[in-house]
Amino acid sequence: MKNNWSPDSWRNKPAQQLPDYPDMDALKAAEQRVTGLPPLVFAGEARNLKRKLADVAMGKSFLLQGGDCAESFAEFGADKIRDTFRVLLQMSVVMTFGGSIPVVKMGRMAGQFAKPRSSDTETQGDVTLPSYRGDNVNGFDFTAEARIPDPERMIQGYYQSAATLNLLRAFAHGGYADLNRVHGWNLDFVNDSPLTERYEQLAAEIDKSLAFMSACGISGDKTPELVRQTDFYTCHEALLLPYEEAMTRIDSTTGGWYDTSAHFLWIGARTHQLDGAQIEFVRGIENPIGLKCSPALEPDTLIRLIDILNPANEPGRLTLISRMGHENVEEKFAPLVRKVKEEGRHVVWSCDPMHGNTIKSSSGYKTRQFDDVMGEIKGFFAVHRAEGTHPGGIHLELTGQNVTECTGGAEKLSDDDLSARYHTVCDPRLNANQALELAFLVADELKVMDIGNPLKALQAAAAE
Repeated sequence: MKNNWSPDSWRNKPAQQLPDYPDMDALKAAEQRVTGLPPLVFAGEARNLKRKLADVAMGKSFLLQGGDCAESFAEFGADKIRDTFRVLLQMSVVMTFGGSIPVVKMGRMAGQFAKPRSSDTETQGDVTLPSYRGDNVNGFDFTAEARIPDPERMIQGYYQSAATLNLLRAFAHGGYADLNRVHGWNLDFVNDSPLTERYEQLAAEIDKSLAFMSACGISGDKTPELVRQTDFYTCHEALLLPYEEAMTRIDSTTGGWYDTSAHFLWIGARTHQLDGAQIEFVRGIENPIGLKCSPALEPDTLIRLIDILNPANEPGRLTLISRMGHENVEEKFAPLVRKVKEEGRHVVWSCDPMHGNTIKSSSGYKTRQFDDVMGEIKGFFAVHRAEGTHPGGIHLELTGQNVTECTGGAEKLSDDDLSARYHTVCDPRLNANQALELAFLVADELKVMDIGNPLKALQAAAAE
C-alpha cells in the first residue's frame, strides 16, 4: 500500500469544496449503497488509457478532452450524449488527419456532476442560500429546499453515469464511429456553418484513403479496427470524495486500487493543496490522473505535487492541465514547463483555455470570447515550441447542442446573441461550430510543430 494510503485516508486531511450534509446518517447509508454497486469502468480500461497517455507524454499522440462543464439530471438524454460524442469524433478526425497524429479521446461525461464554487453561498436580492455544487450534490433552483445537499443524489448520478457509459460504448464500438460514416457526423445546424465546406473537403480526402484501402483488398472484415471503431474514455473532477471513495475497488488482476467511477480523474485548481484531502485521495489510486495548473501555482510547488502524485515518474500517469488565461501564458506557464523539463519529469501537458478566460458580458451573462480561447491555445503551443517540449492536448468545455454561450467564432456570436440559447447551469460552453473551428486551428498548430513527422520523432529519440 502506498505510504499508509487507503481509500478513506483522505478523511484525515483538510478537505476543500465538500458539501455540508445536514444528515450524516443518510450520507453514510448512501455511501454504503454506492459501495455495493457494480463498477462503472474497469481497471484494464484505465490501464489501456494510461498506456495511450504514455504515448502522448512521449510526443507520439495528442489528447482531446471535452464535454459539459457540469452534467445535468434534467437535460439527460440519448440525443445529447450522441451529439457531444459526434462533435468529439469530428474534432478528433480533423486533428488526426490535419496534424498527422493519433488522438486520444476522452469525454467529460458519465460522472462530471460536482463543481467547485468560489463561495459557499449565493445571494439573490436579500436571500442567501448554499451555492449550487452540481446535480449529484444539490439542485440548481434558487430555493431553500433545492439547495440542501442530498446524498441520495449520488445514487442518481451513478445510474445516469451507467446509462451514459452504456450508450458511449455502443457508439464507440458498434459502428457509429466507423470512418466510413465521417460525413454523417455533421450535426444538422452545422450544415449551414461556414466550416461545412472545409470539413467536407477533409471528409472527401478520408473517403479517398478508404477507397484506396478497399482497392488494395482491405475492406469488410479485413478493415482495421481503428477504421471501424474507436476507443473512448471518460473523465471528471475528483471532487465529491465520499462518492469517489465508495467507487474505489481493488483490482483482482494487479491488487491495486482503482476509482471505477471514471477512467481518468483530475484535481482542480481550488483543491490541489499539498496536504489536502483531494491530493491524498488521488495519490493512491492507479488510474491516470490530472492536475489543473493555475497562474498562482509556483514551479517548486508543482514539482512537490508531482513527487506526491507520480513518485515513480511513470509516463502516462500524470497530466498537467494548464488554465492560465490568454494574457498569462508566457509569464506564468512557461516557467512551469521549463521547471518540469529541467527536473526530468514525464508528464502530459494539456491546455484548458476555458477557465482562465471567463468574463461577464455587458448583457450580464458569464461568457468566454472565442479569440481569447484560441489565444491561450496559441500561447500554449508557442511556449512548447520555445522550450522544445510536447504540447500534449486540449481540455475543453463544449457541447453538441446549438447553444449561444461563448461569443465570437465563425458565426460571429455577439453579446446580444447570448440570451438566445444560453442553457448551461454553470460555465459557458463552446457549441459544435466553435468546437469544430477550434479543431481546425489546433490542427494547423500541430502542422507547424510537425509533430506527426516520423523522421522528426526518430531524430528526437536518437538525440535522447
